[in-house]
Amino acid sequence: MMDNKVDTSAEHAENAVLSCRRHEVRTDGAPTGEEPEQVIDRPLATKSPAAWAYERLVLYIQSFEETLDSEQEVAMGFAGGDAGVLKIEGMGFFDPDIVTFYGTDTEGRKTQLIQHVTQLSVMLRALPKQPEQAAPRRIGFQLRADLERSQG
Repeated sequence: MMDNKVDTSAEHAENAVLSCRRHEVRTDGAPTGEEPEQVIDRPLATKSPAAWAYERLVLYIQSFEETLDSEQEVAMGFAGGDAGVLKIEGMGFFDPDIVTFYGTDTEGRKTQLIQHVTQLSVMLRALPKQPEQAAPRRIGFQLRADLERSQG
């Protein structure tokens, strides 16, 4: 039996992107289940909104971390509500339109934010590093190194 379904142009465009491509980098070394993919060197037209937002966030986070001292780490505050702060320990995207952040809240509880790119609003904050850590974690530099590795 032949399938006579005809996709709308929007469905066709979405299906072209929806390869369920996912990319994550985490400071805790947790497996993401996916291999890093090329992101930074692809033309803009071939990047999903999620990949494009992810790449720009990496640059913002790295730039913010360059201003921190050796006792601080990057975190993000949540707008609207009492959700608090997430110390960023990982970041990723899921095509075509989801960006996700992994980390811990101020009480050390595992936290994850999953956000649609149209709702993306990130406030970067400096938090003290954990006293038992010799050096602060620098997720921005790890994210940037991953992007550069994936283009080589």
